[in-house]
Order: sequence, then structure tokens, then C-alpha cells
Amino acid sequence: MFKKEIIGLMSGTSLDGLDIAHVEFVIENTKTRYFLKSSQTIPYPASLYEKLQSAHSLDISELQILDKTIGAFFAEQVNSFISNNKIDKDKIDAIASHGQTILHQPENGFTLQIGCGSTLAYSTGIMVVNDFRTLDVIAGGQGAPLVPLGDFELFSEEAESFLNIGGFCNISYKDEEGIQAFDICPGNLPLNNFANKLGHEFDLNGGIAEQGNLNNELLQKLNSLEFYSKNHPKSLGTEWLEKNFYTNFSKSESPENLLHTVCVHIAQQIIDCLEKNNIKSVLVTGGGAKNKFLMRLISEGYNGGIIIPKNEIIDYKEAIAFAYLGFKYLSNQPNNVISVTGAQRNLCMGVLHKPGY
Repeated sequence: MFKKEIIGLMSGTSLDGLDIAHVEFVIENTKTRYFLKSSQTIPYPASLYEKLQSAHSLDISELQILDKTIGAFFAEQVNSFISNNKIDKDKIDAIASHGQTILHQPENGFTLQIGCGSTLAYSTGIMVVNDFRTLDVIAGGQGAPLVPLGDFELFSEEAESFLNIGGFCNISYKDEEGIQAFDICPGNLPLNNFANKLGHEFDLNGGIAEQGNLNNELLQKLNSLEFYSKNHPKSLGTEWLEKNFYTNFSKSESPENLLHTVCVHIAQQIIDCLEKNNIKSVLVTGGGAKNKFLMRLISEGYNGGIIIPKNEIIDYKEAIAFAYLGFKYLSNQPNNVISVTGAQRNLCMGVLHKPGY
């Protein structure tokens, strides 16, 4: 039996906060099992949230400062998490940190997640593995999505496909060519953006969107975006939202109507993807799984089975998955899936940071 304990850190593009998952992985008779021992989500302080929202426009020195600031914030939260949950630090083999995506341009050969690994390792006294996406991009891949490896090696008994509705919506499933996974469309990022304009952090249960009206002309424009006609592998970033998505919106349209229309758009894109790929059941996670209006729209148009897991999986599946990527790295095993990302070969991805003592 081979086992390791990893603390997985995930911070998505929707900036909901830092997800922390303490996970034990056990390999017994070639089967890997996971045990989620404790978990927590830490919201970003308002000052950090505002800086992260505008991080893509910072100059190099400002971005370096923010990188170290986020690393220090991660370290502070991990130390508190360990203390509050009475975790024996000596038993933690590593922290696997996704970081915070600031730029994602695989077509230009780079992706950037900040949250300084050296700061995190030094300040916690625990070895850190981070920067999981860069090597895949260098090898010609999209650097995303990376979660499907965990989907099929940890959660395969739950459903035949996996949909995560986070800042963006992504899907993973298997066909005759192996694991397929890609970003489908935007998710909580634009929904949160329009909710913010009404003074809300997010649209609870999709209640505001449900009260809005559909803008058919806008819906047609969104459904006609070039991204949706591209073959996968493909992935989305905040730059795409700014250049291709938000440019379709009229400032005179009410946020309520925009929320309603974008929810319908998201649902239609998800339904189209599920039906086109003959997917019979889907496990739904991420914040969007709690958006009752959005989930109702999907269920009304999708003929297959929708599985909503318990809240700890809805909230922490991606943190568990990145902990698993760290586990694979420490085991010196590939942790990308080339049929998913389009990389030239399987890779053991990540950058190791030792605490120095």
C-alpha cells in the first residue's frame, strides 16, 4: 500500500475564494482511492479581490508584488487551516496549488497562474508543487483542462461524464478515442459580473436571472460566437470574455435581462454539448450547480441523467483534483491527458518548491 497526504489549493477565475482540501490518497492493488479529511473555502478580502479583478492590466512590477502577496495569503490560510483542523503538519507530503489564473493564451505559448510557490513553501514549511499548466502549453497543449485526470481516476463510478460550472463551464467524458475534455462556454464569471452591478456578490439560486426577460437578438449573437464552432481541444480565458463576449452587450440593457439571457445561453451550449456527444449521465459540480434557475433550464432541455453530488464534492472536486495532480507529480507519473489538452506527449507537470529547511 502506498499513500500520501496532500493539501490541494484551488482558486478559480470566478474569484469565489480559496478552496482548501486536505486529501489522503491510497494506492492498493493498483486502485487509487481518496479520502477528503477536511476542507474549507476562504473568501478573498475586498482589497485582494479588487486587485485580482484588474490583475491582467497590471505592469510587471505590480504583478510581481501581487504574486508574492497572493503566495503569502495562501500560506496564511493554509497555516490557519492546519491549526484549526488539528492536522499533523509532519504528515503532509506537499501542498498542490493551482494558483490564480491571470493570463491564459496557449495560442501564444503561455499561461500564467500567480501565487508564489516559494513564498508558500517557506511560510508554511511544507513542500509545494504548483505551475501545473505551463509545461503542457510548451508541449503544444492548451494547458487545460487538467481536472479530467482526477474525474476518471477518482470519480468514474459516479457518472459517465463530468460538468463543472465555475468561472467557465467545462466537460469531460470518454469516447472511443479516450478521454475528451474542453471548455464549453462562460459560466459564473459573466453571471457574477452582472450580479455585481446590482450590488450582489452573486445571483443566489439564479433568482434575479429568473425574473429577467430574454433578449433573443443578444442570445443569437452569443450562440454564433466562433469559439463554439471550433473543434476541441479548446479552452477559454478572461481575455476571450473581454474581446469576444462582453463586446456583444448593450449598456442600456438591464442586468436582470442580461443575467436571464446569459443563463439561457449557458444552458443551451451545455445541452448542445451533452446531446451532440451522446452523453447519458453527467455529474455537475462548481458554484453553478447551486444555481437553481440554470440547472432547471439544463434539465428541461437535456434527456440524460443529471447527478448533483453532496456539497463537499460540488465545492471541492477541483481542489481534490489538483491535490491528485500533486500526488501524481510526487509519484513521478504523467498528470496530463494528451487527448484532452492536445500536448505532444504525456508529461509529469508541476514545479517543486522546497521550504529551505
